[in-house]
Amino acid sequence: MDVKFDRFASAAFLAVGVLFMIGSRKLASSSYGSSVGPDIFPFVLGLVLSLLSIRLFYEAFRGKGQESRKEKLQYKPFIIILLSTLIYVLTLETIGYVITTFLFLFVCFQTMERNKWVTSLIISAGFSGIIYYLFVNVLKGTLPGWPIWFS
Repeated sequence: MDVKFDRFASAAFLAVGVLFMIGSRKLASSSYGSSVGPDIFPFVLGLVLSLLSIRLFYEAFRGKGQESRKEKLQYKPFIIILLSTLIYVLTLETIGYVITTFLFLFVCFQTMERNKWVTSLIISAGFSGIIYYLFVNVLKGTLPGWPIWFS
């Protein structure tokens, strides 16, 4: 990978992460009936993104003397995951968290590694179900669980 690109990407992701953290502070600290406020997830997401971008910058700076090899850009997986993300965002509330997250993860895993569909199926179902259970039942948060027409 190009060292200049890594540095630029790390700076851009750091800016996005910091903006997430600043923007999350402007959200209400808690919502009605929930002990977990809507500000926690964006703040943690921004923090993780910032920390990962700092690490990327460090690794790009440290590895600047290494010889870079040209890798073929893979446009097809990128476009599939980008479209999957857009569909996920647009259908989350109408279809519900569990189904859309399961489908999104399954499509992304299959895009990255085609022949392991059983593993993708198990991880996608487990992740979407466990995260929904933990967030809704343990943390007392709210997520659109199942579609209205399903229940």
